[in-house]
Amino acid sequence: MTTRAAVLNEGAKEFEIVELDVDEPGPHEVHIKYVASGLCHSDLHLIDGFIIPRFPIIAGHEGAAIVEKVGSAVRSVEVGDHVVGSFVPSCGKCRYCVTGHASLCNLSAHLMAGNLPDGSFRFHRDGVDYGALCMLGTFSERATVPEESVVKVDPWISLEPAALVGCGVPTGFGTAVRTGDIRVGDAVVIYGVGGIGINAVQGAAMAGAKYVVVVDPLEFKRETALSLGATHAFADAEEAAAKVNELTWGEGADQALVTVSVADDKVIRQAFDVIGKTGTLVITSQAHPDELTIQIPSAQLVRSEKVIRGSQFGSSNSQYDIVKILRMYHEGKYKLDELITKRYTLDEVNQGYQDLRDGKIIRGIIVHE
Repeated sequence: MTTRAAVLNEGAKEFEIVELDVDEPGPHEVHIKYVASGLCHSDLHLIDGFIIPRFPIIAGHEGAAIVEKVGSAVRSVEVGDHVVGSFVPSCGKCRYCVTGHASLCNLSAHLMAGNLPDGSFRFHRDGVDYGALCMLGTFSERATVPEESVVKVDPWISLEPAALVGCGVPTGFGTAVRTGDIRVGDAVVIYGVGGIGINAVQGAAMAGAKYVVVVDPLEFKRETALSLGATHAFADAEEAAAKVNELTWGEGADQALVTVSVADDKVIRQAFDVIGKTGTLVITSQAHPDELTIQIPSAQLVRSEKVIRGSQFGSSNSQYDIVKILRMYHEGKYKLDELITKRYTLDEVNQGYQDLRDGKIIRGIIVHE
């Protein structure tokens, strides 16, 4: 089989559309045809060097698809099923899966290499093996992926908005309700309301936060956040901090969620300072692996018993949370269509990411032909 795909070679500054050969599925693998793929900011990190994969690699790690073939040992899905690809696989057997930390599944070790769990590759061109980002490679029309990387979803749910629930939606939602453990009446500050932060807004509002304060330099993103549950929106972190101080009678926020595109020491310190005693700072944003970005006074950490937590995939369980969020969407209780600013073809992938860089979209999706 062959497929068209958007790939990235080492040192390249944009994605290239090429035709690749795709292997048949092995015993524990499924062959899928992607319907839609989300343009997540993390794919830009491949170009900018904040995420360093094995090259060459097929980009894209958010996608919804239809199963076309299954391996002989596959039991969780059948041909014709609708699935969402989870950028974090879930084996259900490793130490982390069985102790309630599926977002840290040991199969995640293969995400950046793009090979399958047995070390082999399923995409090839002229004798060269191509990895698939997060073992998914959703910027390909078709893919052969591990059974553990797909989640069966209800067939009546549109696969275009469903594509977003493979990464950005549960990451943002879970940042608020799982890692952040937001409770009814809490005061929350969210830094950055792009693809992840806008879902943290929805999660915080659904969890019953009294105040959901967002900080983002782009007016249209602040307006979107206000329409999806934010109570206050500011372009400047200092103005937001002053308002939080007023709203909480000087006690400070209960949670601060860092969901900007790239974390640095400045935004992390702002988030640390805005929370009060026993407050929780959640860092979901990526940063360059060689940079030290957490610079805070340990005396204040100790005396106020503040908590700093990292959040991978919003501490979500893909097999449970993806289905749950999509069913909330189906019942009109979660907004997905409102997140999609623009649709693109596969050939327009570089334009889509330029629009993302320019702050013109909250979420864009590729609709495969």
